[in-house]
Amino acid sequence: MNRELLMLVDAIAREKNVERDVVFGAVESALAQATKKLYSGEVDVRVAIDLDTGDYDTFRRWLVVPDDAGLQNPDAEEMLMDAVDRKEDVEVGDYIEEQIESVPIGRIGAMAAKQVILQKIRDAEREMLLNDFMARGDKIFNGTVKRMDKGDIIVESGRVEGRLKRGEMIPKENLRNGDRVRAMIMDVDLTLRGAPILLSRSAPEFMVELFRNEVPEIEQGLLEIKSCARDPGSRAKIAVLSHDKRIDPIGTCVGVRGSRVNVVTNELAGERVDIVLWSEDPAQFVIGALAPANVSSIVVDEEKHAMDVVVDEENLAIAIGRGGQNVRLASDLTGWKINIMDAAESAQKQEEETSTSRKLFMEKLDVDEEIADILIEEGFSSLEEVAYVPLQEMLEIERFDEETVNELRTRAKDALLTMEIVHEESVARVSQELRDLEGMTPELVAQLEAGGIHTRDDLADLAIDELTELTGQSADDAKALIMKAREHWFDGQE
Repeated sequence: MNRELLMLVDAIAREKNVERDVVFGAVESALAQATKKLYSGEVDVRVAIDLDTGDYDTFRRWLVVPDDAGLQNPDAEEMLMDAVDRKEDVEVGDYIEEQIESVPIGRIGAMAAKQVILQKIRDAEREMLLNDFMARGDKIFNGTVKRMDKGDIIVESGRVEGRLKRGEMIPKENLRNGDRVRAMIMDVDLTLRGAPILLSRSAPEFMVELFRNEVPEIEQGLLEIKSCARDPGSRAKIAVLSHDKRIDPIGTCVGVRGSRVNVVTNELAGERVDIVLWSEDPAQFVIGALAPANVSSIVVDEEKHAMDVVVDEENLAIAIGRGGQNVRLASDLTGWKINIMDAAESAQKQEEETSTSRKLFMEKLDVDEEIADILIEEGFSSLEEVAYVPLQEMLEIERFDEETVNELRTRAKDALLTMEIVHEESVARVSQELRDLEGMTPELVAQLEAGGIHTRDDLADLAIDELTELTGQSADDAKALIMKAREHWFDGQE
């Protein structure tokens, strides 16, 4: 029988053009599966075949787990304190093995063994084909629509298949069997049967790669696409940078009479592309990204990573775009939150901010409106700035003498200290158990305390909308925090 086993392995290896080790692995798996059926529990069995003689041994084995972890599967696990009695130098993660009687190949059943072996061979062939395909380094998958699978499209390229999920297709795009398809290779998931390559036609990376194929200067390193934002099938924006002053980045990507950009647009079902000049200056970059709208002024808030962009009435609709599309794409492209407003809205917002800062300075620094307005005109908006900006900067304010500057800085530091003490006293009213809750931050603690939430049970009793109103969190984050607070209700700890 052992000789017949070796002959069978050699024959299958030659026929399927795979390594003998792969076939032996399939046989070991078939024998192990047959042995497991002799036991009632979920045992773990290992079979080892001698590749020269065909003899094989069978072992039942147990995974060594930490003592405090408990046994999740007693039939195939053993705690460390018991395992060391059987093997002194054993460690967690090792296996304890015990040789058992081997099942004769004849008892497996020829058909069962053959099915297991052939399946292993098919898996090995599939893996080899996939490895060969991925070794080519292609980023775009070129194939033909083969079939539909639960709403997904299976695309075939040679003997390799990719999966284009419904959410990764271009909206309103109608693909049929036999159609040629190009898509970006996003990931490889070997757990997916048949089509392990995950594809996308809606990802920004796909557009970037299409431009790379159409514009040789990008491949040569003369041009670079810095970012891309898409509303698939409708509109997109890409930001380009030239590393050669002799090359116009926008004109090069557009091509003669739009030849290059039109190829990309046609591939993406008519998706219109705005090509924007990338700039190191964030404000300049945002102004370019909002094209074709003309920007009147722009205010940058570094702390909030946001910009207030002022446009006139004629450009307001253009800047926002249909359904907010233009400003949304510009925000995605630049990575900045963009607030579009007209001159009246900007003036109103500026007046509100000025009024808030004026009130803060008058109350906390105990100064009159004139001093507060001077600080605001010089660009101060917080007590921290007054207290800690370099002394020389404040001394440069013409309307302040040195004595006034020092007094203002002292008052600002005293006010901050008082506010911190008040904050610590308020936080002290929040239970340590609530402060230690996973996901809690100092900011959340302060917000909860201000809302009268002092204990874990107080938080657990809240509804999601109540918590979002208190903290400004998203509904999902609020739900997760409330469920975390409620965990002890179900585990009997309290």
